[in-house]
Amino acid sequence: MGRVTERRKVIRIRDGAVSTRPDTLVAEEPLEIRLNGKPLAITMRTPGDDFALAAGFLVSEGVLATASDLRNIVYCAGATADGSNTYNVVDVSTAPGVALPDITLERNVYTTSSCGLCGKASLDAVRTTTRHPIADTPPLRVTPELLAELPDRLRAAQRVFDRTGGLHAAALFDEHGELLDVREDVGRHNAVDKLVGRALQSGNLPLSRTVLMVSGRASFELAQKAVMAGIPVLAAVSAPSSLAVDLAAETGMTLVGFLRGSSMNVYAGEERIALRAAAVRA
Repeated sequence: MGRVTERRKVIRIRDGAVSTRPDTLVAEEPLEIRLNGKPLAITMRTPGDDFALAAGFLVSEGVLATASDLRNIVYCAGATADGSNTYNVVDVSTAPGVALPDITLERNVYTTSSCGLCGKASLDAVRTTTRHPIADTPPLRVTPELLAELPDRLRAAQRVFDRTGGLHAAALFDEHGELLDVREDVGRHNAVDKLVGRALQSGNLPLSRTVLMVSGRASFELAQKAVMAGIPVLAAVSAPSSLAVDLAAETGMTLVGFLRGSSMNVYAGEERIALRAAAVRA
């Protein structure tokens, strides 16, 4: 548990000089998620916050929506041939009456730290399945100036990145720009699952007045996870995908990409961005 970093020997070349030194790397190990004792998915992740990761994953799959849906999460002893506990297998038990995953939400069983969960059936499946539709009333409003500050605040909160340079991060901010939570992982989708899972465990879903800031691009998987948690604003330092933009427009989520310094692109949900009317050009 908690094997966030590991040390490996490297040959370092700087300006023609060669030396040998240990290097700190981010750990990456498989996590098998079981649902009520049955294998559901395997993801590559950075160990730590595994229970939150599993809970957030099941929020994105439409299985869990509130803390009362969750009975408990445990590591599975006897996960190896010799009966030892690797802390790489968790079993999530749901409360009585919680429906198992619907066929419209089923994905490939194996996922990777880079792509997230691939093969979502359709945009409509997300819109019709979420139990936390985006409904910020009164509407959340954020200024471009506030959004411009979030990447630096996210970066300042990353602990492991400073030692490894190899982690994605996701952070939740309130509508005033105050940091609520931040998680790191080798997989960008895992970092979001950890945030959402912790919110579910704390009874804080839906996250209806928050901004989700991610350190990389805004893929469809990240947009989908934000929508399933009821997050109204998703901001990313890099580009969104076309499907992420379509999903944001379909569900009423605000999507901001290329958030770098005072520059940004608003791809959907521009009504939540407090713009000066005279400054908006066609």
